Amino acid sequence: MSPLRPASPVENPQKQHYESIHDAYQEYYDAESMRYRERFIYGPLVEGLDLNDKDVADLCCGAGATSRYILKSFPRARTFGFDISSRACTEYRETLGRPAFETDLTRGASADRRFDAAIVIGGIHHCVLDLPNTLRTIRDLLKPGGLLLMMEPSDEGLFAGMRRLWYRYDRYFDAGSEHALVHRDLLAMAGHDFSLVDVHHLGGPGYFLIFNSMIFRLPGAMKRALAAPLSAMDAAYNLLPGRAWYPYFVARWRRSPANGGEPT
Repeated sequence: MSPLRPASPVENPQKQHYESIHDAYQEYYDAESMRYRERFIYGPLVEGLDLNDKDVADLCCGAGATSRYILKSFPRARTFGFDISSRACTEYRETLGRPAFETDLTRGASADRRFDAAIVIGGIHHCVLDLPNTLRTIRDLLKPGGLLLMMEPSDEGLFAGMRRLWYRYDRYFDAGSEHALVHRDLLAMAGHDFSLVDVHHLGGPGYFLIFNSMIFRLPGAMKRALAAPLSAMDAAYNLLPGRAWYPYFVARWRRSPANGGEPT
């Protein structure tokens, strides 16, 4: 497949930003964080799905933690990484033995196939410099009828103002090129390209102190001690109705059939 759109000559600041914090970012993938991901993020996204014998695009893949989960859960899946960071793509190839493509989703992507599913964990909110083009890039990577599985920080409710300040002053963020998202606005932006399968707003104290322990500078020993009780607390917290209580959402979208009757 040829490039979906030509790349802009201006480099996205997210590339340099993530190259610079690549090593620190590995804290997102320690044992406690991965258990949280598997229970509260990956689990809801793949519930009821069978990705065996499917081509799966791991968008904003980092070093490949999500692909490792996919391959553990669906051993016959075929994962392909896409990331703006060349360091991340190199590590993905070395550790998984799978292809990875250095890609800025805001500017299009190159791939030799279309995918049955794409999964992105906290990546679309790093593409706010051009969200419409990002959604078109993802659409074009997917087969008609293919699934987009996403987790993103929510810009609704109790935590929205706190998060904006957090992004502005913490060195781990580039506030000019990333911000949290409102799911209904993102879906509206996608227009007729996608339809909603389901969405869940989630996240309690464990989301902040276990999943985001790097941001809160939580010492490892304290994180290990808190992981089990905070995960139990999040399981109960996630039963609250509505969206205002929750700092992130998980959503599953389906790519609509292409114009002209392209088969699904």
